[in-house]
Parts: sequence; C-alpha cells; structure tokens
Amino acid sequence: MATLDYVEIPRYATRLQSNVSLSSDMRPAARITTSLPHPESSPVLSPLSTIQATFPTKGLGGPAFNLSQILLSSIPASPATPRNAPQGQLLTTRDPLSIPITSVNFRRFVSKSGPIFWLEDRIEEVVMWRKGWQFTGAWMCGYAFLCYFPHLILLLPHIILMGILLTNHPYRKSSPSLGYDADPAVTPAPPAAAGEGSVDWLANLQAIQNLMGFVSDLHDFIYPAVPHLTYSTPYTMYLLNVVVVSFLLLLPLISLLPLRPTFLGLGLTPFALTHPFVRVHIYPLMISLFSSSPSTPLISNLLKARKQVYTRFFRALDDDRLEDRHWRSELRDVELWENERWVPSSSSSPSTEEGHGSWSKANLKAGERSAWTRGRDGWGGVQPDGSGDVSSNLTFSLTPGWAFVETEDWRPDMQALWAPAGADEHGWVYTNDAWQDPRPVPLEWKGRTRRRRWVRRIYYNPALLNPGTI
Repeated sequence: MATLDYVEIPRYATRLQSNVSLSSDMRPAARITTSLPHPESSPVLSPLSTIQATFPTKGLGGPAFNLSQILLSSIPASPATPRNAPQGQLLTTRDPLSIPITSVNFRRFVSKSGPIFWLEDRIEEVVMWRKGWQFTGAWMCGYAFLCYFPHLILLLPHIILMGILLTNHPYRKSSPSLGYDADPAVTPAPPAAAGEGSVDWLANLQAIQNLMGFVSDLHDFIYPAVPHLTYSTPYTMYLLNVVVVSFLLLLPLISLLPLRPTFLGLGLTPFALTHPFVRVHIYPLMISLFSSSPSTPLISNLLKARKQVYTRFFRALDDDRLEDRHWRSELRDVELWENERWVPSSSSSPSTEEGHGSWSKANLKAGERSAWTRGRDGWGGVQPDGSGDVSSNLTFSLTPGWAFVETEDWRPDMQALWAPAGADEHGWVYTNDAWQDPRPVPLEWKGRTRRRRWVRRIYYNPALLNPGTI
C-alpha cells in the first residue's frame, strides 16, 4: 500500500494562483468616457445601440420606426447608473449623458419642482408690485426694520419656520355637534409629487418653459457686455483702470460709510426701479431722450453734455498713459476724415419704405472723395507728391521727425465742433448728394452722404529724422 509523504509548508509561504483565477479576480480599471468624434470606439453603449439591440428586426430607416415609442419604452424604472457619486466628482458630471436618464430626471423634476416656482411667483409679486403698494410696502418696511436692527437676521430661520407652521395650522372651528373634548381632524400630508398629467404637473411644465425663455432673454441682454470683460475690445483697459481707481478711492472710505443707510438704500433701489410708475413713464422717457432726433433743443443739449463728458474722460485716460518722453516733446493733433454714402437697397420699390438702405464706403461714386481723406472737403489734404493720400486709418503719412503716440489710437470726434449744426451721437455729420448743407440727422431724399472726423495725437522725436510712412 502506497504511503503519502507530507511536506511541511512554512507559515510565510504564499499560494500561487493560476492564470485563469488571476484574470477572473482582477477588476478592470475604470474608464472615463468623453465626447470623442468617433462614438463607435466608446466602451459605453450609446442609447442608439441599446435601441437597436431591443428592436433587432427594425432598421432606423424602416416605416415602423417610431422614436417617441422607443424612447418611452427604453425609460427604466430606476436610474441606470448608481446614484452614489464617487468622492470628488462634480454634480454636473455624476451621470453620463443618456436619453433614459434624461427622461427619468426630467419627469421627476417636473413633478417635484412646484415649490421652486411657487417661491419664484411670490418673489415676483413682491418685487414687481403685483399685489399693490400695500403688500410690497410691508416687505419694504420689514427690510428697513432689519437694516435698523441687523442682529435680527439671525432670527430669520425661526421666523420663516414659524410662518410656515402658522400658515398650515389646522384651525379648530367650534361646532354644536362636537364637544370641546373632540379630537381635531388630522390634516393629511401634502402629496410628495404632482401626478403626471395633472393640473399641477402641467403648471410646472409651463413654468419650466417660461423659465427657459427668461434665462435665454437674460443671456441675450447680458452678452453684449461680455466682450468688454474678455479683452476683446479696446474698452477693456479703460474699464480695468476705472475699476482699479474706484477700488483705491473706496478703500479708505469704507470705514466712513454708514452701513445701515447704505444697505437700506441698496435694498430699496430695486423696488424703486420696478415701480409701475417708473416702468410706464420714466423708462419710455429715458429711451425717447436717447433715441430722439438730435435737432430737438433738449435732446441737443443732453447730447452735447454727454459728448463733452465722453471726450474729456477719454482724453484724461490718454493723458494718464503718456510716457515722460511724450510730455517732454511737442504734441499736436492730426485729423482723418471718414466718408460714406447711403444707397437704397436693391429690393426697394415705390412700395418699399424710405428707410431701407445701407451706409458704406463702397457706395461712394467714382471720381468723388475717397473713403478716408486728410482734408475736410475730401481733396484739400492731397498733395502733388501724393504724401497726403490715405488708404485707410492705419496708413498715414507724417512729416519727418514726427510719430504717433504709441499709447493711443484713433478716436472719433464726438463733439464735431467743426460743424455749426452739430453731429449725431456717434460724431457723424450728414450732408446732401453734393456733400453740402451739413446736418446732425439724415436728409429726406435718397442722395445722402455723411462724414466723421477722427483725431490722434503725434509727438516730435528728433531721432526719427528719416522720412517714411508710419
């Protein structure tokens, strides 16, 4: 009979695993799916592939293909991915983009977003004076009371919770059939979510629709100011200078500002701006002041004052950026004239409105003044040797020894003091077909021309004695 020989295994020995068990026990590394141009290389199945796997006998181009039915049938009862986000992952990237998840979350949001839009309506009623001056005035008095006693802000959570409890308090009404010892009826709990297709569900869906439109309108209203904050326009540096200067000026004055009146004024200003009288009378008046014809005496005076402030403000900024070598040199102003002609659109007819047309330098007639000229009349700046020709506002001939100030650029003459009749808000002076009879507004007939003066400073530099074009 064979005997078995036992081998003593040391305590520190480790059992060797086969290749099969090793491959089965190893967990594959997690991969992050990104929006690549080739979706077929993605390790995660797309919704389209899931649909094709569900309906293998129907192609996308077949007549039986119904996208809405497929999307509804592919909605799972619960989210397809676990809701527990990994540590450090952002909420916006917690779940991958998926039509089933989008559908489920949208339906859940529609049914449970009622309190959000209820709060939005209450805020709009207060700020926009929807319920009259008594209702909004009471909230303004409450805000003023908080500004006078700022420590009461710590009690706001208690006040809000007390208001909710008192609003939902089940008032006990005396009834001859019930004694005083009768237990009050238990108030049922509010529904957790609005049922799909109910009145509340449709109201939430309508609110979501209107909120999307409001956000889009707000984006379109704010977007024109975005280029000035991204160094896409020349006004960004001026804005930065204004912010820095105002910051330095306000820094020592912060301790002197009374905080209670300051916050009271800042908090009540939105209520004053949204008052019905201001929205109905003041806003249209301001729009008419800035968009009316400059020939009106009041409008003309306002435009002149605004142009003067504009000119002095930007000249002060330019002076602040001058270097010492500029201040020690002689400074002069050179001018450049921009000429344009108005031509009616090609589709204009006797039935077409008079205002249809375009201003452009390409509309100038052959043989008349150029788009950019040195002289006011369009010809006086042209010298026999051609030194006065100007092809654009970037190519300009100067006398030897003179150079443009490097820290400045061409600026339009907004005041247009050279024109007795004045100019519009952009510095344009309008004339007839023969460049005569200057006016601050366009003429009535179709032959219209206009010109604008541009100004830039030059300084004398003895080192630049070689003639050339700068």
